[in-house]
Amino acid sequence: MALTTLKVKNAKPGRHTDSRGLCLLVKDSGARTWVLRMQRHGQRRDYGLGSALDVSLAEAREAAAALRRRVREGFDPVAERRKARKIVPNFEAATRTCHETLREGWNGGHHAKWLASFEKHLFPKIGKKPVDQVDSACVVEALAPIWLEIPETARRILQRISVVLDFAHVKGWVPGEVSLRSVRKGLPRQNDKRGHMEAMPYADVPALMQKLAVAAPTTGRDALRFTIYNAVRSNETRFAVWTEFDLDKGIWTIPGERMKARETHIVPLSAPAVALLRKRWNERTSDTGLVFSHNGEKPISDVTMTKLLRDDGIAGITVHGFRSSFTDWAAERTRFPKEVADKVLAHKLPNKVEAAYRRTDFFDKRRSLMARWAEYLDRTETQNVKGSDATATASDPTAPRVAA
Repeated sequence: MALTTLKVKNAKPGRHTDSRGLCLLVKDSGARTWVLRMQRHGQRRDYGLGSALDVSLAEAREAAAALRRRVREGFDPVAERRKARKIVPNFEAATRTCHETLREGWNGGHHAKWLASFEKHLFPKIGKKPVDQVDSACVVEALAPIWLEIPETARRILQRISVVLDFAHVKGWVPGEVSLRSVRKGLPRQNDKRGHMEAMPYADVPALMQKLAVAAPTTGRDALRFTIYNAVRSNETRFAVWTEFDLDKGIWTIPGERMKARETHIVPLSAPAVALLRKRWNERTSDTGLVFSHNGEKPISDVTMTKLLRDDGIAGITVHGFRSSFTDWAAERTRFPKEVADKVLAHKLPNKVEAAYRRTDFFDKRRSLMARWAEYLDRTETQNVKGSDATATASDPTAPRVAA
């Protein structure tokens, strides 16, 4: 029989049924609670409706009827309660958790720059905002100051924000997947030319190398000279460790996890590059630590080499741009095939069929090319004016001749 107000008041400990699943639970302590028992997706669950001291029988029946209607419409009370209990982190905390979880699959340089870009450009603006409240509008506001100023970095940050929000969705912090496709529509069109890595004309690079060589030696200057000698990316230099080098054979083996293409890259070292490494070896703090580091453990900052250029009054030029300087020099001043220069830069062949059949890495030709590049870099301004780099060295008569 259905409950009455008097029965509710005098009910003994136990479960007392009203109708259509509404029950009164009375504990031994005398506490009285309204519960609605229903089946959802084949599972029987009890949903609390409040204390009988605060909710009357009539109110409990109304609440039960309303809840039954919402459940039929797809409402899940249990999920809603879990959501309410879940602590949603702010954007900064979510980003750091995402970085810590995913960083094992990235190379050292990438994960360091990844987090640094958030710390510099995003955390001061939206770091304290709950991650489930980060939407296209606030991303537009955060990226607007740098969208045209440093376009390539801004585009990378936008992609990284998407990674964080996808991660937050998987963790249950964000209820639905967040699309940032509309962000670009809220920002001005970028001029792609501003995103290019500005390169120093190759004719000016020997003068820079001479300045670096005669200046007071520092870890940063050594790193910049080494990077230019080998036409490598700055992070490949910054995170190089002694165990990657065979100085007797003049070989540097960069493991695939540190390369952009995720493939091991073997670099033939020129004599000046080996000499620079031997000098640093004599001053090392560890046989296995970082080569370009003050203590062998912490790499130099990703802006250290760039700062050397700026301090010398060289504006706009990037460290990465010296790879373009090398490419232009190889094309204009030597007769080495383009494929050899591309292999120096560890570029992958765009044609998959051609890549499948071309197994050579042009190592011997690359060694000759890098020796010529080092000779060119170490020439004085007077020698360059006379064009004496137009003569191939007698020590390697089989090497492609350098064009006059």
